[in-house]
Amino acid sequence: MTETVVSTRKPRPPVAVLVEPPGATTVPPRRKDSGGRLRALDGLRLVAALMVAAYHYGGRDGEVSQAWGSSPKQQFPTLHEFFAYGCLGVQVFFVISGFVICMSGWGRPLKAFFASRASRLLPAYWVAVVLVTAVFALPVVAYEAVSPSDALVNLTMLQMPLGVDRVLGVCWTLWAEVRFYALFALCVVLPGANRRRVIMFCAGWTLAAVIAQNAKMPLLDIVVMPEYAPFFIGGVGLYLVHLDRRDAYGWGIVAVSWLIGQHFAVQSLWHAPDAGGFSYRSSLGIMLVVTFGFVAVAAIALGWLRRANWRWLTVAGALTYPFYLVHEHLGWVVIHALHRGLDLPSAATFSLTVASMLLLAWLLNKYVEKPLTPRLRALLAKAR
Repeated sequence: MTETVVSTRKPRPPVAVLVEPPGATTVPPRRKDSGGRLRALDGLRLVAALMVAAYHYGGRDGEVSQAWGSSPKQQFPTLHEFFAYGCLGVQVFFVISGFVICMSGWGRPLKAFFASRASRLLPAYWVAVVLVTAVFALPVVAYEAVSPSDALVNLTMLQMPLGVDRVLGVCWTLWAEVRFYALFALCVVLPGANRRRVIMFCAGWTLAAVIAQNAKMPLLDIVVMPEYAPFFIGGVGLYLVHLDRRDAYGWGIVAVSWLIGQHFAVQSLWHAPDAGGFSYRSSLGIMLVVTFGFVAVAAIALGWLRRANWRWLTVAGALTYPFYLVHEHLGWVVIHALHRGLDLPSAATFSLTVASMLLLAWLLNKYVEKPLTPRLRALLAKAR
């Protein structure tokens, strides 16, 4: 859910060794075969967002059943079993985020890194919070809006640690992203990014994550996010591979992250206790989707998909974040209107709902993100 950043760094010597002097900032090279913007990464981001949308519309019960008028199991007798794996699109997002944040944070001062992240996340997020709150407050909408006080707290993006009702159901993933940004900024960007520091960051975070799993210390869990850390760390390792495909440390980070990540994914999603979560997911299916995320980002990192350089992929990447923000709750409203109001078939309702959310995402990108993101970035970059 982050933007894809173009790497434009000067080449480094061909032999990669851990010999940077303390405090040095090594500027990473740009791979000769990167071909400018990594548009395939933009396309993968939209694929991950559509996976999550499929899960929210047809892969789980809960509020969406109220929109359909029955369980998605009845609406999609065959597809609902596949849609249930769509929640793993979040893990794919996290791998992409690790790659992109390492790329964008390397060689940048802390203020510029903060300005880039804040300006990327906040404008569309603020508008999405206001929009969903306003729509849910309409008398004709069956869903209950959060209180005005809770809606205001949601604007800070800190509703999760404060225990406040969420306006956007997907905002829990943004809370995970923010914690990753903070860890990366403090441990890598602030002291100055270099290969040795990135490797030590990945090793230290991995160790802390596995310790936290059984330490039963809530604060440690909040900080190191053991369930999601392997995916962010794996993405960071894949950026090292992007810089040098022979980097044994980078490949080691990726391998360990995949091994631990699939374990956490299976542990949390296989036979989940909530019957509404479609707990029949198989462990093999979960492992395959996790593997897909790592392999897809690895293929992009290695330049195997550099021919996928179509301009429409950039548009797809630009729509991903606003689509992700609004698709769940506003999608319920559209599903109810189309399926129960206009009596459209399930397949047509599903397709039109996705299309309408993509259209709304395009409007948010054009009229919110494009004008406000650069202004907010410049304002934050200039502030003392």
